Amino acid sequence: MPFTNPEPEEIKALLQRVKSIAVVGFSPKPGRASHSIARRMQTFGFRIIPVRPGISEGLGEKAYPDLASVPGPIDLANVFRSGKYIPQIVDQCLRLGIKNIWMQEGAEHEASAERALAAGMTVVMGRCIMRDYTRLCLE
Repeated sequence: MPFTNPEPEEIKALLQRVKSIAVVGFSPKPGRASHSIARRMQTFGFRIIPVRPGISEGLGEKAYPDLASVPGPIDLANVFRSGKYIPQIVDQCLRLGIKNIWMQEGAEHEASAERALAAGMTVVMGRCIMRDYTRLCLE
């Protein structure tokens, strides 16, 4: 059975309870989707945690090379990496007890989404977190 996203009301409830978002694949370049979407989510009141090797900060927050390096809780991993990296990101989430993963459009991996779901994670795949937040929580 192919992966299906949660119903809109479940996505809305997820976005309303999440406070901290680890942006995996955050780009320091303002023109990149991972940067502009993270910046917009920050303006909505979310704590953005940039996750990318080689940078020390992003959007005024300390950046971390990987999820395991982030101190404290991560409510949601928002992934902007190519699908080939998703299996290892899901592995990290499961190891760290991260309960929610959002694979942005273009950052999709069906088998990993199924595995995360089977392990009890809430999984959203192939959707834009900013678009869904704007549509479901602000209108």
